[in-house]
Amino acid sequence: MACLYTIQEIAGKGRGVLAATSITKGTRIISEPPLFRVFRGGSSKEQLHEAILKTIADLNGEQRQQFLALHNAFDDESGPELGRVRTNALPLGSDAIEGGIFLDSSRINHSCIQNAQNTWNEDLQKLTIHALRDISEGEEITIFYLTDRPNRQARSEALLSSFRFTCSCSLCSLPTNERHKSDTNLDEIKRLDELIGDGMTIFSAPLQALHNVRKLLALLDNEGFADASVPRAYYDAFQIAITHGDMARASIFAERAASNRIMERYAKDPSEHSAYGYTGKWRTEMVDIPSGLDKDAYEGWLWKEEQNLPGDNDINMEYLGIIDGFHYSPIKHWCFLGEIIEVETIFRLRLIVKDKANHRVPIAFHTDEGGQELDQALLQHGYTVAILYAEHHGFLDMTEGIRHEVPSNIKIFPLPSRMPREMKTIAPPRPGFWWADSFSAP
Repeated sequence: MACLYTIQEIAGKGRGVLAATSITKGTRIISEPPLFRVFRGGSSKEQLHEAILKTIADLNGEQRQQFLALHNAFDDESGPELGRVRTNALPLGSDAIEGGIFLDSSRINHSCIQNAQNTWNEDLQKLTIHALRDISEGEEITIFYLTDRPNRQARSEALLSSFRFTCSCSLCSLPTNERHKSDTNLDEIKRLDELIGDGMTIFSAPLQALHNVRKLLALLDNEGFADASVPRAYYDAFQIAITHGDMARASIFAERAASNRIMERYAKDPSEHSAYGYTGKWRTEMVDIPSGLDKDAYEGWLWKEEQNLPGDNDINMEYLGIIDGFHYSPIKHWCFLGEIIEVETIFRLRLIVKDKANHRVPIAFHTDEGGQELDQALLQHGYTVAILYAEHHGFLDMTEGIRHEVPSNIKIFPLPSRMPREMKTIAPPRPGFWWADSFSAP
């Protein structure tokens, strides 16, 4: 098979890797064993330098010359050997304690919106480079050097500190207004990733966690990122589904996350995962995957769009508008309606209401007076509760409901479930207003 790449001088970058022919998305471009390995932690600079010198001494003459031809970004403070290792070592796996020096792969330059992905293949004991999208003949092949993808300022600081260069890729070179939008998206990607990574939300608010994954994937797509963040997000969705016994959705998420044989196995039988059936809250079987739906309806089913309330971590610029440069006002309006079926007043008021789908929804009052500000005569079974801007909340006891904090946003009235007139004066219906009669999916 002809080599898919060449190594050439690139203006302003030194030597880099270019596509020798058109390369289609998913193609393995390079599969390369390390010239040598380097332990990445625990050793002092002196010990590391000594170990590198010993390793280089064991190379043959040609290998040694090839290593010394690699770029050294740290010549001012490290010896030439250690500087080249610091500049060119690539990790042998995520969170790996070892790095590797590669004569070809180490020459691949960085881009913040790269077109290739570097992955350590433990079975092959080789570093593989795969195309994340179609790459044209003559186009530079690039990878992403950092472990996360922060906004431009943070990226610039990290790249300058760790690799001694200022990035001028297409993402870093956006005009100011476009860069601001991109940075806002990147900050939101980071926020959502941290929320999803908090394992407790899988149990306390799984629907909110699942919707956060969907928002994360949409933002990644909007930014043009097609790297390992995408299958990792689908794996997060898989874990949420399988934890609650949802075999149908878990199999689809595993298929979309499939980047190795393990995920392919989970796609065929999700129950093999250790988290399977921790709860039966969403229990489905593989035969429950719907057929005959159009794309939008299918995606709505997959992501459980029955949930109509935004989560209490979901309120962002999609919902809010700046009114004076500092404060925010809703630009979307919504109202949750429910019928009172239980009233608890041990420490603070807690109502259990029933939505139109007969879901039991707890409303916990976290106002200054704990619910005492309400007319207590209205706390009766069958009365309707209306809450403006209600947010889906996961409580510490693993239940899901509404945490109510703003006294002016609630009305209770002895009428059928429709919006009371006095609430219409607060938020008159207009484009962007919706009813949230159903709290969550069954």
